[in-house]
Amino acid sequence: MKISVIGAGNVGATCAEYCAHHELAEQVVLLDIKDGFAEGKALDLWQTAPINNYDSRLIGSTNDYAATKNSDVVVITSGLPRKPGMSRDDLIATNAGIVKSVTENAIKHSPNAIFIIVSNPLDVMTYCAFLTAKVDSRKVFGMAGILDTARYKAFLATELDCSPKDIQAVLMGGHGDTMVPLPRYTTVSGIPVTELIDADKLDAIIERTKVGGGEIVKLLGTSAWYAPGAAAAQMVEAIVRNQRRIFPVCTWLQGEYGIKDLYLGVPVKLGKNGIEEIIELDLNEAEKQLLRDSEKAVREVKDVLDNMNLF
Repeated sequence: MKISVIGAGNVGATCAEYCAHHELAEQVVLLDIKDGFAEGKALDLWQTAPINNYDSRLIGSTNDYAATKNSDVVVITSGLPRKPGMSRDDLIATNAGIVKSVTENAIKHSPNAIFIIVSNPLDVMTYCAFLTAKVDSRKVFGMAGILDTARYKAFLATELDCSPKDIQAVLMGGHGDTMVPLPRYTTVSGIPVTELIDADKLDAIIERTKVGGGEIVKLLGTSAWYAPGAAAAQMVEAIVRNQRRIFPVCTWLQGEYGIKDLYLGVPVKLGKNGIEEIIELDLNEAEKQLLRDSEKAVREVKDVLDNMNLF
């Protein structure tokens, strides 16, 4: 088993560390365009193996995609990070070119790989990778819902002063301000969250979740990396171990939820073939409207990419 992470920045390195530490593959490759950067990160991480007791070999490469040959899973984190005051939409022109180039090079050496996209703006960069890869959409999808749901669960656990392990939740829609947390599908050890938190506090948590990434950008001056990297690695784990876990994932919709020809976050079953099944929830009218609003916002960004005539 071989996993390649393209982009050795904070998110990519965190993802690679998780994959190696949990021994998800015999070989974990870090690749970056910056000379020596991936090699340095990989070497540093490999030197934690005797401390953390794992056998996965970490290899770094400066823009040599031959090192990624025959990867089973490719995680793409490449792209310009957000800066304070910058929206995800501002990133599209630069990052579309980067994702297109990275995907072309990666699939040339690993035509059977499953691709997980982490680059922003997430939903549309996943679409960009799909257009470039020209493979089954079940093998090209984006990491957003797991991260957004993790933030939602973390805020709930703080408010309830309970373990985040006991919280189950579903979150849908685009990765950004129009994401759709679903309190009706949120439970704490089987107890509906609406029985444990007042409506006004729950609404505040939902709003905080929607801007969770921006909150960290304001604090750090750059995008988050621990949670995004771990979220991407959790998807890798579900694939390589065929766990068939049910996660919210940015996937290509072809009529599900009444949405067609768009990458958007919905619950899926994730296993060795990538997306094994798209799960359609019975949403009420208010939830459907929120999802439609999210669809509209993502389509507007998709239209920007389509109008760039890259494909």
